Formats: sequence, structure tokens, C-alpha cells
Amino acid sequence: MFTGIVEELGEVAAITPDGADGAAVRLAVRGPDVTSDARHGDSISVNGVCLTVTDNADGTFTADVMKETLDRSSLGALRPGSPVNLERAAKVSDRLGGHIVQGHVDGTGRILERVPGSRWETVRISLPDDLARYVVEKGSITVDGVSLTVVSVEPGSFTISLIPTTLDLTTLGRKGVGDPVNLEVDIVAKYVERLVGFTGTAARPTAGADERSGA
Repeated sequence: MFTGIVEELGEVAAITPDGADGAAVRLAVRGPDVTSDARHGDSISVNGVCLTVTDNADGTFTADVMKETLDRSSLGALRPGSPVNLERAAKVSDRLGGHIVQGHVDGTGRILERVPGSRWETVRISLPDDLARYVVEKGSITVDGVSLTVVSVEPGSFTISLIPTTLDLTTLGRKGVGDPVNLEVDIVAKYVERLVGFTGTAARPTAGADERSGA
């Protein structure tokens, strides 16, 4: 579990095709802070996707990324040198600075508009139809692994406000109109829907869930 409070802006060091068909990749990410105590099998969120550490040396960790995750998240668009938001799994004793984040991406959106303010920036992001019912004004959403408050919701999109710290220390300050972002809606909303008897189609697999053995 994560809280959506980015610890470090890392960088993709290498991407190596993996598997007989080359559909999966081995991702190497440089992040001295998050790797300072990382061990084999630990979880690290990369742009909101929970990945499992397979190796860790000299400030760089590697993780295996399956085709399902590449298809359902923006990780497939990463290239060597790409900046990425990094967060280690939360400890039970940690303060919950953001909200409950699983690192299981529900879908992707694209930045539609950026409107600068005096000390902040309002960003409009496209919202897939199948996620719209989980997103409410003043509710929580995770965008590229960053816990944020929804400012407004309109058909097909929502807006967030980014303070200077978020603009400076995360990928959200660097992405432009048209760039993809990973979205994870509030897990509480999905559980409530299930409990009140929602009878729609079964939930789709989410990116990140296939990264751990037995998931």
C-alpha cells in the first residue's frame, strides 16, 4: 500500500525487452532515496504502478513489467531518461499523508489543458467513462502516483490544482497537453459500490497487480 506522497523524482536508466516474444520488459530506474533501504521483493510505486524490486545496486533498482501493465498504464511510453515519480510502500507506523493507494492503475487519461495561476496550476485530464462514477468533486484520485484532490468533474474530464511543490518535485510539472497519465480511483468508492449491490460487469484487471508472484 502507498499514500500517494511522492518521495523522489527518479529517472529511467534502461528498458530491456524480456521474454521469448519481447512483450514484457525489465525496467531499471535510478532513485538513490527509495533504493537506500530497498531489498529484493520490496514494492516501489513507479508513476503510480506498484512494481516489485528484483535487483538493487548503486542507487538503481530493476523490476519486471508484464505486457498487461504496459498495455493498461503509461509505463509503455517510458524511455531511457524519462522522469518517474517514486514512492516506497508505506509502513504501518507512517502518517497517511495522502490517501489509501494500492498501486493498481485503473486506467489512463491524457492532459487536456493547463491553466497557470498566481502560485498554482489547474490541470484538466480526460476521464475514461468506466471510471467516471468513482470520481467526485473534492474526492481523492491518484494521478501518476500523486495523491490529489479533485477540483471539478465534467463529462469526460476532471480538474486538479497543483501547488508549487507538486509542480517542482513530480512529473506533473513537466508533462504537457496530450501526455498520458496513470489514474487510480479511490478504492473506498469501489468497495462501497460493490457492497450496495452493483451488478455490472466484473472489474477489469488493473496494472500493477500482475507484478507480484501469486497476484
